[in-house]
Amino acid sequence: MTRAKPEDDEYWNSSKFKAFTFDDDDDEFSRLKESKRAVNSILVGDYDDDDEDDVERVSWTGEPVGSISWSVKETASSIRSGSEQSFPKIDTTPSLSKQGSGYSLSSLFKARSKPGAFQSFSESFSDTSTRTYAPELRKPRSDGKDFVSNLSPEETVRRMQKGRAFSLEKFHSLQDKLLLLDEAVAVYDGNVITAVSCASHTNPLQKHCHDLETACLHYAYSLILYILILQVLIYLKRSLSKEILFRELMARDVALRHYVHYLKETGEQKLLVELLKALGRTEDMALIQYKEHLNIKDEGRRRDFLKSCLSLPFSHDDATLVQDHYTLLERQIIIEASDKKADADIFKKFPRKASILNMPIITTLYYSCFYHYGESEGTFSSPSNIRKTFRISEKQYILRALGARAKLKSWFDVDSLFNTKNWLGYTKKRSPIGFHRVVDILQKNSAPVQVLQEYVNLIDDPELKLSVALKYKCHDVIINTYRDLKDRQQLIVYGEKLERDSVEYRKIQELLNSGQIRWKN
Repeated sequence: MTRAKPEDDEYWNSSKFKAFTFDDDDDEFSRLKESKRAVNSILVGDYDDDDEDDVERVSWTGEPVGSISWSVKETASSIRSGSEQSFPKIDTTPSLSKQGSGYSLSSLFKARSKPGAFQSFSESFSDTSTRTYAPELRKPRSDGKDFVSNLSPEETVRRMQKGRAFSLEKFHSLQDKLLLLDEAVAVYDGNVITAVSCASHTNPLQKHCHDLETACLHYAYSLILYILILQVLIYLKRSLSKEILFRELMARDVALRHYVHYLKETGEQKLLVELLKALGRTEDMALIQYKEHLNIKDEGRRRDFLKSCLSLPFSHDDATLVQDHYTLLERQIIIEASDKKADADIFKKFPRKASILNMPIITTLYYSCFYHYGESEGTFSSPSNIRKTFRISEKQYILRALGARAKLKSWFDVDSLFNTKNWLGYTKKRSPIGFHRVVDILQKNSAPVQVLQEYVNLIDDPELKLSVALKYKCHDVIINTYRDLKDRQQLIVYGEKLERDSVEYRKIQELLNSGQIRWKN
């Protein structure tokens, strides 16, 4: 079909279509403009865009209306809104082989003005559920990226607080980074959720529930603000040198406390030690280094590490404790090596259930009283040596030694713990823990009644003595106590609880028939 001459002139001279020339107009810029007009013709409408100097129409996002990016976005959003109502979503867009197509992007969109041209190509897309768009000719600008990158430190913290998108990477100067940190700390200090008044609640249960809800909200909000500060601190840690970061944190107590806590939780011991040293907190630095012994499993290496800690700048009390820890572990290693090879009868009769290594000093003392009681003070495993070396009080020593010797049913050793001599040379029993506690420990270790009654009689308070005797059924002590109290009625009542043929019952009858006692009732 031939075209008439006037129609040909009108076609090729129109503003939207040009014939092939070898002029410079056929550069890439011209082709991009030509593609833009074609897309606008298809997706926006056939409006006149010849005048490039006119004022551009823009959308709410700031994109020029009619641009490639805007057109594709608008059409894609309309298709998404329509396609969301159907399920399932099936992509039926056919793939075009680049080698098999003889059409350029410009000729494809130009074909719209020629009726019947590329009809078979159009028909091939008539059954598809999605449309094909011109590719992006430039990278579209993110809707929120530029907005986020232009935020001030105050606005950035507000967005972080609300869980919205934010970026810390744009803060390059030290001043901006410190403003960001100060704003985060100010928001943390300004948490006033606890100011909610509960005075309006008259129902105690309602008031309790309201207080609980307020406390939960306060905790949750404080946690959010704590994480907010940590995010800023982590960014500053990554973007600032240690010297500058430490210097600025010294003037910000809240941020400093959060940063120290963060380093402790993450286990960055080396950086934490450097920070504490820079702050002049040498005692805290020493304690942090000392705690590293917990990560050492080998006892020999742990002992050597503790020895190296002795030179750290601890306080006087802490230095004493660290010295004791080192000495104790050194003793335990020696005792453990010796007892592993020991063949004494006590180790055969009572085999060890666990190693003595890394046990507390009180447990070590009990172990020594159990397996090494009676050894000379010159040996490391002697109870008296351990007591003297680690300055163990008399009360603590008596409790551990009594428990160990009573466990072994060694009643002679129990007696020796309480025997003392006065200045006249007389032997008397004395207990720094009270004889009622001694009786309790002996009873737990199944001491005989005779042993229990001996120590119950040593209790000075008559009422306490009677109470302990009734608790452990020490009949002789009970009968003698009622006799000393001249309480005939209580003696009769207690006698009714005994068997008629028992020795204790006959003793009560003898006391009741005696005329030498002046009963008070």
